[in-house]
Amino acid sequence: MSIIAIIDDDPDILDASGLVLSAKGHQIITATNPDDGYKIVKENSPDLIILDVMMNEPDDGFFLAQKFRREKITTPIIMYTSISKASGMDYGVNELVPVDEFVEKPISPEQLIEKVDKLLHKKEAK
Repeated sequence: MSIIAIIDDDPDILDASGLVLSAKGHQIITATNPDDGYKIVKENSPDLIILDVMMNEPDDGFFLAQKFRREKITTPIIMYTSISKASGMDYGVNELVPVDEFVEKPISPEQLIEKVDKLLHKKEAK
């Protein structure tokens, strides 16, 4: 069983993502803001982090992902975003955005499971 941290200020996203992933046997821990998200990651060492871009501030997710990487937390990160639809911008994975996958919200349960399985298998292979 993998531990997955979901950090998002939207309770519907937390509930839906948590329900889908816990049905697949994963243990879910959640936070609704960057400070609590940082704390649960440090305390629980999850196998995967799902992180929203926009929480209290429009770029909270970016800064939190950067903080994890600066502290040598190499846990795979899936970043939820609705920014690219709203802004027309396409964010790619790079040094400023140190995440493993971007996922456009809303995400289907099948797509979420596929992305999670892919990153968990990739982590196990290391």
